[in-house]
Parts: sequence; structure tokens; C-alpha cells
Amino acid sequence: MSTFTPGPDAGSSGSEHARPYSVLSPTAEITHEVERRRSRFRAHLIRSESEAAAQAWVEELRRAYPDARHHCSAWVLGPERRIQRAHDDGEPSGTAGAPILAALMKSEMPGGAADLSDVTAVVLRWFGGTLLGPGGLVSAYSDAVTGALRGAQEQGQLRVRAPMRGFEVSAPISEAGRWEHELRAAGVLVTATDYTDDGAHAHIRLSVPDAQTQVADLHRRIAALSAGAVAPEPSTQHWVDRPR
Repeated sequence: MSTFTPGPDAGSSGSEHARPYSVLSPTAEITHEVERRRSRFRAHLIRSESEAAAQAWVEELRRAYPDARHHCSAWVLGPERRIQRAHDDGEPSGTAGAPILAALMKSEMPGGAADLSDVTAVVLRWFGGTLLGPGGLVSAYSDAVTGALRGAQEQGQLRVRAPMRGFEVSAPISEAGRWEHELRAAGVLVTATDYTDDGAHAHIRLSVPDAQTQVADLHRRIAALSAGAVAPEPSTQHWVDRPR
């Protein structure tokens, strides 16, 4: 779980407009290879959360496979997918990086939306001696990435990254256990409980999805538990990964 700090990629009005999106598992490295006229195109996909990390991984693959003629790449970053980069690495302009990026941007995820982000794709090409032409290159680079994305789905390596709002609630020590139990039963994520030095109160830290209805429901539940005496206090905002 990482702290969510709204910035240029999250939209100018902060997390009120953030929405869940698809990501790869943090440990996934997915590969898929296609062959066209003896040229091999092998796609590698990983999760990346910064341009520096994406570029470092491209260079790592370049060192690991120096015999590949081209190391073409693209990445999409951020909740709103505002950071998009594509690199042809010596292939004719628009025949490699652009189709790789298009495959990342347009491929439908299990939830039905084309919303994959925080992902880097690198396609290595070993030249087979026969020129493919612009159309052949576009097809090969695109197919390598879409095949890798299908593999990610089949291997269960896709997650939903969801924005969460954190809150703190002060509960009488005699009620803390019951409150925690009822909140968990209602689907609220209870992340920690701290106790005051005098042992009179417990500070319960919890999170709910960053949506107006979910936040309002939490306020209603806390009001019911405390007979209107306690209201949840906002704390951090963050993102969590959930299984597909």
C-alpha cells in the first residue's frame, strides 16, 4: 500500500475524481513471443510506477539481451494514464513504439474497460533477414504485446488499484472490540487500533473506498455505533491493490 498524493497524474482536483484502474501484480513479469518471417518479437511486461523505473527496466533488458537488434518500448503511468511514452529504438518511425503503446492503451481488461496503467512493455526484436515493411512491423509489435496481456489475464496477474480514504475513530475501550467487529462485518477495512496511555479509549484506523456513498455510509455506521457521539476524522488517502 502506498500513500496517495494527488499530483499532475491524478487530476487537478485531487482524489475526488480518482477511480479504480487495472494494474499488473507487483511481482509479475509477463512474456510473449511471435515470429514473422524468421524475425522474433518478444514482449516483456512489468508493473512500473515512475518513468525512472520504466526507463531503468528498458536499460536492464538492453544489457541482458545485447544480441537483440531493437529494444522498443512504451509505458503508461498514473491513475488518469496521463504519462504515455513510446520509443522506436531504431525501427522506422511509428512502427514499433506507437503500436506497443496502442496495445497497452486499448486492450480491454477483465472489468470491461481499457484502463490498464502503471505498466511498461518492452519488445525485443531479433532480425530474421527479411524486411517486413511498416505494416508487418506494426502488426508484429502489437501482436506481441496483446499476446502478453492475454497471458497476464490467464495467469491471474491483473489487479484492481483502488483509491481509499482513511479515517480515525475514537472509541471507548469497552466498545472498541464490538465496533471493530461490526465495521469489519460491514466491509470496512480496519487497519490498526492504538490505545491511549490511560487505557480509556482506542483509536481505530480504517479505510473505505474513495466514493461519496461509501464515505457517507461510514459516517452513518459510526453515528449508529456511538449514538451520535463520535464522527470519523479524515486521515490519509492511499491506493490499494485488490484481486480481479
